[in-house]
Amino acid sequence: MLTLLLGVDSVPDWSYQTLFKPVLSRLPSRAARGFTLGAMGRISRIPGGTLLIKTLGHMEPSPLLRDRIAALPVSTPLGLSGSVDPAGVAHRALAQFGFGFVEVGPVTVRPIDSGEPILYERTSGTIVYPHEYENSGLIRSLRMLDETGDALPRFVRLSPEPGSSPDQSFEQLRLLAEAFSLTRAAGFYIEIWSADRGLEDNLAQLERFSAFVRGGLSRPAPQLFFLYLPLDFPDAQLTELLPAIDRGLWSGCVIGGALRERGEAVRYGTDGQDAALPKIKRIRERFPQGSWLIQSAAGIHEPQDAVDALRAGADQLLLNSGLVQSGPGLPKRINEAIIHERLSGQPIPESPSFWKHWGWMCLLGLGMIVGGIVAWLIAESSVLLPYDEDYLGMTRDEVGRINEHLLHFMSHDRITLAGTMISIGVLYYRLGKYGMQNGRHWARTAVLTSGVVGFPSFFLYLGYGFFDPLHAAAAAILLPMFLLAMRRNPDRPLREPVNLRNSRQWRLGLWGQLCFVALGVALCAGGLVIAGVGVTHVFVPQDLAFMGATPEQLEAANPRLIPLIAHDRAGFGGALFSDAVMLLILALWGIQQGQRWLWWTLLAGGSPAFVAGLSVHFSIGYRDFIHLLPAYFAAALYVAGLILLYPYLMRDVHLPNEATEKSMTVT
Repeated sequence: MLTLLLGVDSVPDWSYQTLFKPVLSRLPSRAARGFTLGAMGRISRIPGGTLLIKTLGHMEPSPLLRDRIAALPVSTPLGLSGSVDPAGVAHRALAQFGFGFVEVGPVTVRPIDSGEPILYERTSGTIVYPHEYENSGLIRSLRMLDETGDALPRFVRLSPEPGSSPDQSFEQLRLLAEAFSLTRAAGFYIEIWSADRGLEDNLAQLERFSAFVRGGLSRPAPQLFFLYLPLDFPDAQLTELLPAIDRGLWSGCVIGGALRERGEAVRYGTDGQDAALPKIKRIRERFPQGSWLIQSAAGIHEPQDAVDALRAGADQLLLNSGLVQSGPGLPKRINEAIIHERLSGQPIPESPSFWKHWGWMCLLGLGMIVGGIVAWLIAESSVLLPYDEDYLGMTRDEVGRINEHLLHFMSHDRITLAGTMISIGVLYYRLGKYGMQNGRHWARTAVLTSGVVGFPSFFLYLGYGFFDPLHAAAAAILLPMFLLAMRRNPDRPLREPVNLRNSRQWRLGLWGQLCFVALGVALCAGGLVIAGVGVTHVFVPQDLAFMGATPEQLEAANPRLIPLIAHDRAGFGGALFSDAVMLLILALWGIQQGQRWLWWTLLAGGSPAFVAGLSVHFSIGYRDFIHLLPAYFAAALYVAGLILLYPYLMRDVHLPNEATEKSMTVT
């Protein structure tokens, strides 16, 4: 039995590796497993739960991954091993991770339970299970097959009970095949061969079961049949048995993932890959590619393992212990590696013209940058524009005489807005030039979401009866550019090398990604709060303490003064939310090893907002610690994220010292 011992796999790697795995790995393994699968199952069953999982991981398979298992189309060549979730508690959630098919089992006629502890060797990533065949038995497995909440094809692994004689094994397999042939199972992995039997007994079992399948089932079976090959099966015996296989009946073979320990215990780890690769090559030498399918479930712990198995001749792969060791993002990372392999050597399509779509986003970004710079210069000098004075019916000097800190306070609002506008512009420009031009789906989604929430926020000030002609003019100029940029932009796969190793760079990058995800969430909340304050109370207590005034005093001085300030605050809150949404999507979906432009985008995109927000507070003397604490926290996340992401984004994907690193020790 192999189950997800550690972590909450409905969360991405940036939270799994950094937060959940270190905590849950210290709990009793069975308790951690029950919590993990139970939590995933509950999330997937609530309304919108599967959408949440998809949104966090962005793991929906590309059409380039489409494959076939014999005549059966599947969305990816990756399968979920039945040992991950033998009770099917979280199948609906796990199906969202980028798998193309699911294994159910091992299934024996009677349930097999084991209360012995499961051992996890943290330094090597090896998991030792007390009993390989722990499962719910035939009746419960039949019910589980009917209760699945997703459309992925199911392959059922049928196994005889340990210690059964050849005759008993055949009868058990016959009973299991008869029962499951009446279900919607797409096929079977039949465990006919045993490493404990001699060549003659295994050959006899193969012939006997083959004859039964050809003529003994209760009804014609449309399912596919695969031979299940134990990972420790002798290579010499395998060579003798391969010629006896009826390839008209058997669609292929599945190489198991477990190496036997003492008694019924088995271990799953990276050494399984070392045992599987020679078998894959031996079988492929006998049966060329396309003539017989080979699936491997052994030791796939990082994308490079998957690439090695596929290059050796495997057609599909099943993941088990790798999901515990690497995290729920492993299928996505492997799928990206497979796409890269399939596209290698193919000509790179011509980039779309500047005016097709992405160029308009660059122009929009430049417009936001120029607008932000102009707004900053005005806020540093006169603060008020002529139409502000007309609205108030007061000159700048008259406003300054109301309160000595009032113009400073208004300047601080407008400079922070200007810095945020520049940050938005930088992100728009960079995501247009390097993301949308290359057909990155996540980049288009980021700017689309930012624009959808950002343009309406321009007009939050209308609720106060104040019409800002400058904002209106900016919106009128920039909105057409946004609409032109959102014209049809087909997605294109990443052509650059992708991450293949669970290296130190990768682990540091996950911490950096966590920092930027947390920053994006915090800034989204901050933007909403600031916009909410702007359209309701306008001031927080620290604002009033800095000015040494009350709202009633400002209202008495000029009844239009507070609406003017509110328009600045609401506009800043809306702009910050627009900026934060874009940053959050970039952090969730866009981080990819070796993409230097992303690191420079994060540096250039965040700096103007932080410089503006912090510098203006110190220049005007508004240094209240509580008021600035959120800004300090955000700046710390920003700097830490840049430092931690630097090795992952700025260095080459394949470095000699990283290519051999296999350890997944969590520090």
